[in-house]
Amino acid sequence: MAATPSTMLELGTPAPDFSLLDPSSGNTVSRDDFADAPALLVMFVCNHCPFVIHVREGLAALGRDYAAQGVAMVAINANDVENYPDDAPEKMKMFAAENGWDFPYLFDETQEVAKAYRAACTPDFFLFDDDQKLVYRGQFDGSRPQSDVPVTGADLRAALDAVLAKQSVASDQKPSLGCNIKWKPGNAPEYFG
Repeated sequence: MAATPSTMLELGTPAPDFSLLDPSSGNTVSRDDFADAPALLVMFVCNHCPFVIHVREGLAALGRDYAAQGVAMVAINANDVENYPDDAPEKMKMFAAENGWDFPYLFDETQEVAKAYRAACTPDFFLFDDDQKLVYRGQFDGSRPQSDVPVTGADLRAALDAVLAKQSVASDQKPSLGCNIKWKPGNAPEYFG
């Protein structure tokens, strides 16, 4: 199974803005909705990628475990839904419900938000502190589809715990691996590939 790694956006980067539709609620969700959160986790995912399917229950558990601590979490699907209809908004709503995702799952129809984050794969994780500065980008944990490594979210959980404790996040961060974002024809960014 071919895997695309994260671009590893520079630490300290301010969280790029977004204002996207949540197909589950019909609401528009924006970065600034979370200005007072102690941490903001932005995840690029989709419905059909085996790497996302592999961690989907772990993402639901992460959402449950950290929501009570005020962590803001959003998942974003930026895939080209014309060529990948399994990722269409109506299917996003079903996917989120089936997997117990209590966080917004947003649709980046123009793919501009994915480009602003330099997202490359699904899943791709970006954790920002209370100043909305990037402190972690990389893997959920060391588990991959068809590996014997259990899905724990250990890497991301350690980063979240550090942010919540007002401690520095370890700088040794491993890239996430997953399916490449399915760019619309002629829309792939210069950093991709």
